[in-house]
Amino acid sequence: MAIRKSHKLTQSAVLKQILKRCSSLGKKHGYDDEDGLPVDVPKGHFAVYVGENRSRYIVPISFLTLPQFQCLLRQAEEKFGFDHDMGLTIPCEEVVFRSLTAMLS
Repeated sequence: MAIRKSHKLTQSAVLKQILKRCSSLGKKHGYDDEDGLPVDVPKGHFAVYVGENRSRYIVPISFLTLPQFQCLLRQAEEKFGFDHDMGLTIPCEEVVFRSLTAMLS
């Protein structure tokens, strides 16, 4: 059995990458020129894309510290990485995501 080298980042490093990625999307249409944030996302929230149809959801930043949401972020990192043009994409079914976020709220 081969020993697999871990490339996992610390929790704070992952959270910083996510926040940086969410705020760096400001160069696209629909984003405020001044602060680079989406015009339809309230302060203290960020957008994620979920499911096969990549439906957009707005979630509070406080979710980033919850273990259940961090599990989804790890799955997203493993499947898509954080360096792509689609925004933060969560690889799960919409019904599961809605159920989880309702529980976390």
